[in-house]
Amino acid sequence: MSLDLHHRAVVADAHNDLLMAVAARPPQHWGGFFRDRWLPQLREGGIDIQVLPVFIDERFQPEGALRQTLRMIECGRVLAEANAEHVALCVSGADIDRALADHKIALVLALESAPGVDASVELFSTLFRLGVRIASIAHWGRTPLADGSREEATGSRLTSSGVRALREMERLGMLFDISHLGSSGVGHVLELATRPVIATHSCARALRDHHRNLTDDQIRGVAGTGGVVCVNFVPGFLTDDAAKVSVDRVVDHIDHVVSVAGIDHVGLGADFLREVIADLTPPCCEDADDEDPLFDFPDLEGPADMPLVTAAMVRRGMPEEHILKILGGNVRRLMSEHMG
Repeated sequence: MSLDLHHRAVVADAHNDLLMAVAARPPQHWGGFFRDRWLPQLREGGIDIQVLPVFIDERFQPEGALRQTLRMIECGRVLAEANAEHVALCVSGADIDRALADHKIALVLALESAPGVDASVELFSTLFRLGVRIASIAHWGRTPLADGSREEATGSRLTSSGVRALREMERLGMLFDISHLGSSGVGHVLELATRPVIATHSCARALRDHHRNLTDDQIRGVAGTGGVVCVNFVPGFLTDDAAKVSVDRVVDHIDHVVSVAGIDHVGLGADFLREVIADLTPPCCEDADDEDPLFDFPDLEGPADMPLVTAAMVRRGMPEEHILKILGGNVRRLMSEHMG
């Protein structure tokens, strides 16, 4: 029953760093590597909408950040063109509708932290023309636009450039992503936002007190803009007790966000990072700790396992119409109405 429901649903994953793994290969292999390694998993997992973050590793920062940003955007376009019978790079809700009608996976480009932009806010317009439709302005640390969650003790709000970035994204029709932003920065965004915002991969701080997670007030604030909180699957953000790591713990966070934000403001942002790390080739992975408990999830290893989340929601007794919204209905609506 749950598998049938899963494959009837529009399933949206708001965060998968697979583009990092593909772009680590030589350009002539981008299309084939995606087709052989990632496309079967996306199909098996029933993924219909996949957000592809452009994350710039520290080794490219600061001098090479913009170059690597452009390279990863080009990678996204190349892998989509090389697999045009299976996927489509989408820049609007209408594009997503067409892709789904043609039984293709809708791919959406996003910026994670935007180090290639920094204070040159005018470049958001350039990147928008290149197809980027979602962006965040900080990761773990400090940027010229805002402080990331690891720096939240500073109590820093958005810089003046960060405020301009928010306004520019709203003008363009680029969704503003608050995931990774420090608490004061999140509050500042929620004060200023005139359009819906998204948290592409964040959990509930009430269930796991971690700086990467959102407080109930922040979750309510996202819902108040008309936006969506997409629950992250990374174990270290779900619980501080390794014995509690399970698909049911993901559903605990989903349940909590529903109880705070309402059923129309919850989605999924899996962040299958351990598998991405495993796919990266040296020198990318030489220092990667694949035994890091932050990423050690025994059940949810990659996109192919996404139906397990649906099964867990069914076991929890969630109504079918609620499950359909959580799996992707809410994210699809947000993109259809406010992206592009």
